[in-house]
Amino acid sequence: MTLLQSMLCFRFAQSSAKSVLANMKNSREGYVTSPNVNYQQDMQYVFKPSSWILGSMGIWPITIQGIRKHVSTIAIVVYNFALVFAMVPCILHIIYDQKDLNLRLKLCGLLGFCLTALTKYFILVIRRSKIQSCIEQVKKDWWQVKFKSDRECMLKYASIGRKLSLICVTAMYSAGFIYHLILPFCTEHKIGNQTIRPLVYPTYSEFRQSQISPTYEIVYVAHCVCGYTIYSITVGTCGLAAIFSTHACGQIQMIISRLEDLLNGKNFEQVPNVQQRIAAIVKGNVQIIRFAAVVEEVLQEVCLVEFTSSLCTICLLEYYCILDWQEDDRIGLLTYFMLFVSFCFNIYILCYIGELLVEKSSQIGLICYLINWYELPPRSARDLILIIAMSSHPIKISAGRMVDLSLTSFGNVMKSSLAYLSFLKTLVM
Repeated sequence: MTLLQSMLCFRFAQSSAKSVLANMKNSREGYVTSPNVNYQQDMQYVFKPSSWILGSMGIWPITIQGIRKHVSTIAIVVYNFALVFAMVPCILHIIYDQKDLNLRLKLCGLLGFCLTALTKYFILVIRRSKIQSCIEQVKKDWWQVKFKSDRECMLKYASIGRKLSLICVTAMYSAGFIYHLILPFCTEHKIGNQTIRPLVYPTYSEFRQSQISPTYEIVYVAHCVCGYTIYSITVGTCGLAAIFSTHACGQIQMIISRLEDLLNGKNFEQVPNVQQRIAAIVKGNVQIIRFAAVVEEVLQEVCLVEFTSSLCTICLLEYYCILDWQEDDRIGLLTYFMLFVSFCFNIYILCYIGELLVEKSSQIGLICYLINWYELPPRSARDLILIIAMSSHPIKISAGRMVDLSLTSFGNVMKSSLAYLSFLKTLVM
């Protein structure tokens, strides 16, 4: 009987230990202890578009074990090789083969786009640890949601970021699909009297083996992989900026709601003291500022590259549209116009979310004026001065700490591109 009791006790202890370990694991992953019962659903809603794109590029953090944990490194090597594989023969073709000035301009625009994507890819790879910390902070904020009103507020701004990301994905991939899979086969390609098989990116004339099967198919697939890399990096950058910035806006709106409810305390859990409520508001505001600082550190170099390259790229796309309009090339005109709209929209997204973040963070100080602060104890009312002082320096995202992302900056980019277009037409035409 004693042996049987010992065995039962051992079995019970073993099952209890397994249950505790499972609960600890679930607690770490946010499945059990999260106050937000819709945590997993919310995470999929927020991260799904960007996680698919940047996950395939090896940028998005993926927790996998064994040999598969090196998949991201392999993906980074493969995509960088595809970019270099397309760029080097194109450079040689521009220098040694191509003599037509208009075609050189078209190829230079394509080459500049590839170089920009390669630079942004390099920056995102370097900033992977910072990106992961921002993602973890977003997950932590969603995990800590306790009130239904807070979740609805965060979902409102998360839906803005998701919609911006999806529109960017649709516009950029549609234009890229036409450019890589339709446009090369719509015109006849000849060298002298010999018709050659079309490629997305031109190759150096000495590489004659690229026209022979199966080399031609391999080169064409590599060019398509290069195109996928270029458009995915562009879309992924805008997606990251949209997710992080709109999340910060949602957190700021929660701070505003708590300020408006400072006297009643309905949005504060078991915090009857006004002084403690103000302390919680200041703590949340400081956390948002720190999160925004990390986001700016992640995006500032990428935004700088995007801004500087977009000036030339948008200008060249406008020039290509004029040329195809004059030559009555409808497929080329449609393709370049879609690329032009996609690039303009990408810049607009970055500037719009920067403007939204500045406007939202500036509202905190205004709300401090509008609440019934005169009903607070004198000491508590004086503490609001700290919040007002913090909001006098709104949160901003800059391009290399040189240009603040705002709608004014977007207007300057468009005006500058038109000025460069006028100069280019005078120089070439």
